[in-house]
Amino acid sequence: MRLAFLGTPDFAVASLRRIVEAGFEVACVYSQPPAPRGRGHELRPSPAHAFAGAHGLPVRTPASMRDPAEVAAFRALGLDAAVVVAFGQILPREVLEAPTLGAFNLHGSLLPRWRGAAPIQRAIMAGDAVTGVQVMRMTEGLDEGPILATQTLRIGPLDTAGTLHDRMAEAGAELLVRTLHALERGEARETPQASDGVTYAKKIRPREARIDWTRPGAEVDRKIRGLSPAPGAWFELPTDRGPVRVKALLSANEDGDGAPGEVLDEALLVACGSGAVRLLRVQREGRAAQDAEAFLRGQSVAAGERLG
Repeated sequence: MRLAFLGTPDFAVASLRRIVEAGFEVACVYSQPPAPRGRGHELRPSPAHAFAGAHGLPVRTPASMRDPAEVAAFRALGLDAAVVVAFGQILPREVLEAPTLGAFNLHGSLLPRWRGAAPIQRAIMAGDAVTGVQVMRMTEGLDEGPILATQTLRIGPLDTAGTLHDRMAEAGAELLVRTLHALERGEARETPQASDGVTYAKKIRPREARIDWTRPGAEVDRKIRGLSPAPGAWFELPTDRGPVRVKALLSANEDGDGAPGEVLDEALLVACGSGAVRLLRVQREGRAAQDAEAFLRGQSVAAGERLG
């Protein structure tokens, strides 16, 4: 099969790697344009772009796939199929219909639950026990196409968006390659999505990241893990030089009773509106992430202090 691959972040790289290893012909890789990255804010290619370049694959980075010139170039590739993994643009009908077999998307949820931009984070934040990866045929509607293949994954009590992301990326890459082989053999079967149970995974906004200690402990724990490692749920720690921002990167829901934000012991157990959370990994602003034990060796946080 002759394919185009459209993907941008790390999540897409696992799928592109497996497609190359499986021997499919990748006519072109499409990715978002280079963007400022790192402390120097230098323009750098996306992870998928960098992988493609390192493996000698042609790369295009259009600002918009709706540009008539880009649509014409895409059609000229003579594709059997297009594969989309977290590309970051909505594709017009002319692009979706250009490949002979169509365009197929790897999505990180069990559709129709969590259509949209942030399915991994939203699943954890909502307290879902199970999620998954699915391959669907792309239509003009947002994540509304029929499903070709599904792999379920459990969400553990200490899973973060980061750990779940990595598991889903690998599981999705294997599922995608199996689906492409089935398409190649003419054996793929499509199942329409259910009409009920639709939810939308809205993009994570910066204002969501501050921890509200008045919320129940279970909710605060899910928020911490769902926003880890980025953007990172944060709180303010009082110090002699004024409050400093600290990201909470891993936590556990525990019993505890106190005023919201009150530190209940010498090991970062923090009271919430009901119950408490144990902070297991944190990152003080401008410093590296640390396990709580290492953090407390350099920063005293006494029982009775109030976190903001």
